[in-house]
Amino acid sequence: MQQAIPYKSWPLPCVNTTSHRAPSTVGRNNLVQSKGGGSKDMLNIVSENAVIVFARKDCCMSHVVRRLLLTLGVNPAVYEIDEEDVVGVLNQLEMICKDDGKDKMLQLPAVFIGGRLFGGLDKVMATHISGDLVPVLKDAGALWL
Repeated sequence: MQQAIPYKSWPLPCVNTTSHRAPSTVGRNNLVQSKGGGSKDMLNIVSENAVIVFARKDCCMSHVVRRLLLTLGVNPAVYEIDEEDVVGVLNQLEMICKDDGKDKMLQLPAVFIGGRLFGGLDKVMATHISGDLVPVLKDAGALWL
């Protein structure tokens, strides 16, 4: 008779967005840790990463976006936002998007691919279903195959 392997609950890596590291520091599991800098710091974070997901902390939709990108072979950076910091971060991201010429209402989770706003969960899922997501990721340099 075979013995069962004992079940152990592994703690998920929690990242506090109020840590005292530099704004562009990427920690374990590609979670971006930030103290909440200005829009220049946010612009650096967006431009440094091929794919970055801005989401509320413990949001199920951000988990879906991250898992979809991971199954495609992309390891996206995830910027987790505390509830009290959501308005400030959204204002900074809207300023970045206005510089690109896009004047859209931003909602979380917001996915930036190649330094530009790609969209939310609905846009990522729609392009994945249509088969256009992989070429977009290849053009951004997030996929090599």
